Amino acid sequence: ATFDGGVVMAGDRRATAGNLIAQRDIEKVFASDDYSLVGIAGDAGLAIELVRLYQVELEHYEKIEGTQLTLDGKANRLATMIRGNLGAAMQGLAVVPLFAGFDLDAVDPASGGKIYSYDVTGGRYPEQYYHSVGSGSLFAKGALKKLWRIGMSREQVVRVAVESLYDAADDDSATGGPDLTRGIFPVVMLATAAGTERVGDDELSAVVRTILSEREARPGA
Repeated sequence: ATFDGGVVMAGDRRATAGNLIAQRDIEKVFASDDYSLVGIAGDAGLAIELVRLYQVELEHYEKIEGTQLTLDGKANRLATMIRGNLGAAMQGLAVVPLFAGFDLDAVDPASGGKIYSYDVTGGRYPEQYYHSVGSGSLFAKGALKKLWRIGMSREQVVRVAVESLYDAADDDSATGGPDLTRGIFPVVMLATAAGTERVGDDELSAVVRTILSEREARPGA
């Protein structure tokens, strides 16, 4: 989701194998370079390999050319890599990432946060304001529609992202909610003019506890 001055990307920590929880603390959101983020959905092994290769390609381009690709260029390169996985996707091993970043060429820095979604064929689609991918995306996007507002601050949009993941986990068994017992919280990252940043677990713990406290006071709401 975008906010004034950047974009936030959040991902839950659950990986599944059929009806089983395969891993409780997998990371699904990564910094692809200094100003962009990529989140994964689909086959975890292929998705993580694709992200690592993508990170290397962006770094290699910057070293060779002496400058970074534009944000559109980064989005296009990721689309090409997804298209390269089409054969595996047709066999059920699909990878559908989400890409977002801060556009250094934006006329207005306050609206520099950009989001791109993809399909399994490598189709690239700019999104406005917010988007979600994965098995719980329907529920997460429904929450975003109700909670997100233009002009939100960093702190406000971080809370909106965490609350949307909570709602997704409430209805989708393949999405893991915050786990206070184990101290496992979503991966939440930001991309702004200052670069990429991961939100610390201490801050997320406070956000999660506030959300839970408010929901306990309004069960079923």
